[in-house]
Amino acid sequence: MRGRPAIAPDILALIGNTPLVRLGRVARDEPFQLLGKLEYLNPGGSVKDRIGPSMVDRAEREGLLKPGGTLVEATSGNTGVGLALCAAVRGYQLVVVLPDKMSSEKIRLLRALGARVVVTPSRVAPEDPRSNYSVARRLAQEIPGAYYPNQYENEGNPRAHFETTGPEILEALGGRVDAVVATIGTGGTVSGIGRFFKARSPSTRVVAVDPEGSILAPFARTGQRVAAVPYKIEGIGEDLIPRTVDFSVIDEFVTVQDGESFRMARRLAREEGIFAGGSSGAAVLGALRWARGAGLRPDARVVVILPDSGDRYLSTFYADEWMRENGFFEESVTAREVLGAKHFDPPLLAAEPSQPVREVLQLLEAHAVGQAPVLDSGQCVGSVLEEDLLRRVLADGSVLDRSVRGYLSPPFREVLLTTPLSEILRGLREDRALLVRDGTGYAGLITRHDLLHFFGGKEETLAV
Repeated sequence: MRGRPAIAPDILALIGNTPLVRLGRVARDEPFQLLGKLEYLNPGGSVKDRIGPSMVDRAEREGLLKPGGTLVEATSGNTGVGLALCAAVRGYQLVVVLPDKMSSEKIRLLRALGARVVVTPSRVAPEDPRSNYSVARRLAQEIPGAYYPNQYENEGNPRAHFETTGPEILEALGGRVDAVVATIGTGGTVSGIGRFFKARSPSTRVVAVDPEGSILAPFARTGQRVAAVPYKIEGIGEDLIPRTVDFSVIDEFVTVQDGESFRMARRLAREEGIFAGGSSGAAVLGALRWARGAGLRPDARVVVILPDSGDRYLSTFYADEWMRENGFFEESVTAREVLGAKHFDPPLLAAEPSQPVREVLQLLEAHAVGQAPVLDSGQCVGSVLEEDLLRRVLADGSVLDRSVRGYLSPPFREVLLTTPLSEILRGLREDRALLVRDGTGYAGLITRHDLLHFFGGKEETLAV
């Protein structure tokens, strides 16, 4: 097998031959060896670097791509980066069409590499004219000299892994590999590796990891097509069945969820020093889940493919705020804990509809708050906002002596004491305060300021 040259003729010559590393901390209690293949150490930062030259070489050989032509590809980002390396070295233009759920880092990286980026809606069917697949096909037809590699149907995709990734793993481990685990999207990685091992080491188990919401695992298990459900992990899973998936070489499927995959990726960074993407977290989680129930011998070697780098996800799951907003922290924090941190007396400051505006303003000033619910016989009938009342008083001083009933703002949105912090965060993005209900009554009010105070003193509670 070729090694990396001492002096490479171009960046494409440095693709492949990525190292294996033992994941000795996230799998510290396991009897088997879990070995990560660090595909993010490819020059473009992902496993998809491997398929770019493979697909372009084929197009050049068959005369489908002429000098100075344009590559057009539908991708979740990483294949676009791999193609951008080829385009830069070989003098092609590149148009990348990707769905709007992809991270801003990927878009900026593609543009930095000279690609034109077209963003399409992600919540549309594959056959919809607005989907990234449809838009890529249309652009390839409209742009003179354009070629659409189409990683979802291009045999160069799995062939790259049959010729490089699979052999690298087998050689590195001296011919003994008990299992290879990889995430599945286009199916190129797991299918190419699977074909290689079925030919060279039939006893090696090939396991695919699919995100919940994708249609691939359900189709493999039942043969029935189901409707895709949106999910957050980028680059894996599909809402269609790619021709590049070879189900015959995949022994088992494991399904994982968004939150647990992101948390595992964060563990890889903090415990193993491996700064990888969400699909890597999904792959490791799936590998552990499968291996624990597979009845492996104690010295078994399980290789897991870590597809890409974490630097593409700094604005998403590596950001604590994003994790909280999406409800992906494993947290026990609820509205009860946020209220408990306020130490406010009385627990709920409320006005009555019959109170004069003057009295309500004095109440708000005395407790240094800017708003309060208005309760009538224990039911919330509205709210008062200090700034609104003051504006009205400045316009007409006689308002001070009138009942506040005539100057109510809409009631605050209500949540329960058991409402999780993630839902509170989402609520306060739209509303200035949330009224917390406690069974038969109200327990308190949570404002944006209360959350800032809570985060300042409780950040350790939220760490993962």
